[in-house]
Amino acid sequence: MAPPAMAFQPLTLTPLPISLPRSRRRVRALAVAADQTPPPPPVPDSEPANSPSRLLRELAQRKKAVSPKKKHPPRRFILKPPLDDERLTRRFLSSPQLSLKALPLLSSCLPSAPLSTADRTWMDEYLLEAKQALGYPLAPSETLGEGDDCPARHFDVLLYLAFQHLDPSCERTRTRHVRNGHSRLWFLGQYVLELAFCEFFLQRYPRESPGPMRERVFALIGKKVLPKWLKAASLHNLVFPYDDLDKMIRKDREPPSKAVFWALFGAIYLCFGMPEVYRVLFEAFGMDPDDESCQPKLRRQLEDVDYVSVEFEKRQLTWQDVAAYRPPPDALFAHPRLFRACVPPGMHRFRGNIWDFDSRPKVMDTLGYPLPMNDRIPEITDARNIELGLGLQLCFLHPSKHKFEHPRFCFERLEYVGQKIQDLVLAERLLMKHLDAPGRWLAEKHRRMLMNKYCGRYLRDKHLHHYVIYGESVQDRFEHNRRLRNPSTTSVQQALHGLAYCVYGKPDVRRLMFEVFDFEQVQPKAV
Repeated sequence: MAPPAMAFQPLTLTPLPISLPRSRRRVRALAVAADQTPPPPPVPDSEPANSPSRLLRELAQRKKAVSPKKKHPPRRFILKPPLDDERLTRRFLSSPQLSLKALPLLSSCLPSAPLSTADRTWMDEYLLEAKQALGYPLAPSETLGEGDDCPARHFDVLLYLAFQHLDPSCERTRTRHVRNGHSRLWFLGQYVLELAFCEFFLQRYPRESPGPMRERVFALIGKKVLPKWLKAASLHNLVFPYDDLDKMIRKDREPPSKAVFWALFGAIYLCFGMPEVYRVLFEAFGMDPDDESCQPKLRRQLEDVDYVSVEFEKRQLTWQDVAAYRPPPDALFAHPRLFRACVPPGMHRFRGNIWDFDSRPKVMDTLGYPLPMNDRIPEITDARNIELGLGLQLCFLHPSKHKFEHPRFCFERLEYVGQKIQDLVLAERLLMKHLDAPGRWLAEKHRRMLMNKYCGRYLRDKHLHHYVIYGESVQDRFEHNRRLRNPSTTSVQQALHGLAYCVYGKPDVRRLMFEVFDFEQVQPKAV
């Protein structure tokens, strides 16, 4: 007999009504309301560990957790208390920079404080090796000449500073007077080298344009080859006493080599002049301008049918000819051979043309030419003024006028000289004006003062850009397009400095730069 149907019905269980205390519910509600951060999106299982989206997601979460670091001002902006009058007076009176009144440039490159015992120890140990490698007598330089006004007497100190490149591990090279003295020497030496090679190659290759000459200079004294020259002169052990030069990487090898090489020639120039710079370059270091590695790349050469000066026709000049040359006492110019190398003899065909009658007197009046000179014979003065007028016309002769038929009838070679001599003149002025400044600060100030846009602007401020001689086909474009006109006025301005150096010497370049064109004016000018 079957059981009754009511016995097999399933039981339904209902949850018991549990009432929590009111206080607990309120606490839990507050906690839920405070945590409003959405949960992280689910990462799909198929996403690889290095997928870009996953990495970006983790990076965003990490950035939220990292707090920003507090930035502190650089140390150079932290003010220091000034020296009291007594200490300042003692510092200036003991400084070797104020010991020479007759040699202001050399005095400005001496160390700002007397050399310490560590400096003298290095000089006693290594200076003889350096002097022997460079071909100088081993006797102390204080025995040379008579009186402190002899530049060669200070060669030992400057030679010591030249080798003290900044080494973070050496406390001696980190002292202020050594560090600043070395950097001021390399600041001067780089422009000395550029001017030396400029004059040498202009006289050695009287028909060549400046482009190939710049390539030759770069191949001889570019920063890549300077360690090679130091090793050739057996000076690498003084620069890197604990390292093998051949095994060093470039960024560790090239900057110290460049700084020591430049500073070395700054010291030689200050003590012995430019002829000794040539001797050390070509004799001690063994540089060869005819070497295959320093030849310019092949390019299409314009046919040069014009004459060169007689002294360049006979043979190619050597470095001994350039170093030993002394102008005769009745010479027309301060640098006669350099003038002949830059101004071709054929420029006399332009004598008496329209520019010579109309524009030359206005240009000479603006520049203050001709300068008064004490010549024994009046004919020398007249001849110099005629050559000066032809040189001025060449300075304003744009390459678009005659270069393709007569490659040297343009301002390019004078511009090359002018660039290098204005670099050196301004470097010397900055060194004498800022005795405490390190070389890097001077280099930045030098770069800002000689920007091309400023050089052209100074010429245009004197309204001399109206006298530039352009070719007929491009004259309208150059006169109405400042992007074409401004670089050409810069070139004319630099060519004027080159002509002033060839005719009257370095003092006239100083006069043009700081009296006529006022290169030290504050830039940018107030509107």
